[in-house]
Amino acid sequence: MKLLDRIERHLKESHMSATRFGRRAVGDPRFVLDLRAGRRPRRRTVEKVERYLADRPTC
Repeated sequence: MKLLDRIERHLKESHMSATRFGRRAVGDPRFVLDLRAGRRPRRRTVEKVERYLADRPTC
Protein backbone atom coordinates (compact mmCIF):
# COMPACT_ATOMS: atom_id res chain seq x y z
CA MET A 1 0.00 0.00 0.00
CA LYS A 2 1.32 3.43 -0.91
CA LEU A 3 2.19 5.91 1.80
CA LEU A 4 -0.59 8.32 0.84
CA ASP A 5 -3.12 5.49 0.87
CA ARG A 6 -2.01 4.50 4.38
CA ILE A 7 -2.26 8.12 5.53
CA GLU A 8 -5.72 8.56 4.00
CA ARG A 9 -6.89 5.38 5.74
CA HIS A 10 -5.50 6.63 9.06
CA LEU A 11 -7.21 10.01 8.60
CA LYS A 12 -10.54 8.36 7.92
CA GLU A 13 -10.31 5.87 10.79
CA SER A 14 -9.04 8.41 13.33
CA HIS A 15 -11.25 11.30 12.15
CA MET A 16 -8.15 13.49 11.97
CA SER A 17 -7.69 16.39 9.59
CA ALA A 18 -4.90 16.31 7.04
CA THR A 19 -3.29 19.43 8.50
CA ARG A 20 -3.29 18.02 12.03
CA PHE A 21 -1.72 14.78 10.81
CA GLY A 22 1.02 16.62 8.94
CA ARG A 23 1.77 18.84 11.91
CA ARG A 24 1.96 15.90 14.33
CA ALA A 25 3.78 13.45 12.08
CA VAL A 26 6.40 15.66 10.45
CA GLY A 27 5.87 19.21 11.67
CA ASP A 28 4.40 20.37 8.34
CA PRO A 29 0.68 21.14 8.24
CA ARG A 30 0.71 21.11 4.42
CA PHE A 31 2.38 17.70 4.16
CA VAL A 32 -0.71 15.64 3.25
CA LEU A 33 -2.11 18.36 1.01
CA ASP A 34 1.21 18.49 -0.85
CA LEU A 35 1.32 14.67 -1.14
CA ARG A 36 -2.14 14.77 -2.70
CA ALA A 37 -0.80 17.30 -5.20
CA GLY A 38 2.11 15.05 -6.17
CA ARG A 39 4.85 15.86 -3.66
CA ARG A 40 7.43 13.10 -3.29
CA PRO A 41 8.79 13.03 0.26
CA ARG A 42 12.37 12.24 1.15
CA ARG A 43 13.27 8.89 2.68
CA ARG A 44 13.77 10.41 6.14
CA THR A 45 10.31 12.01 6.00
CA VAL A 46 8.75 8.71 4.93
CA GLU A 47 10.46 7.03 7.89
CA LYS A 48 9.01 9.64 10.28
CA VAL A 49 5.51 9.10 8.90
CA GLU A 50 5.84 5.32 9.13
CA ARG A 51 6.98 5.59 12.77
CA TYR A 52 4.06 7.89 13.52
CA LEU A 53 1.58 5.46 11.96
CA ALA A 54 3.11 2.47 13.72
CA ASP A 55 2.87 4.21 17.10
CA ARG A 56 -0.81 5.13 16.65
CA PRO A 57 -2.94 2.18 15.68
CA THR A 58 -6.52 3.13 14.85
CA CYS A 59 -9.70 1.31 15.81
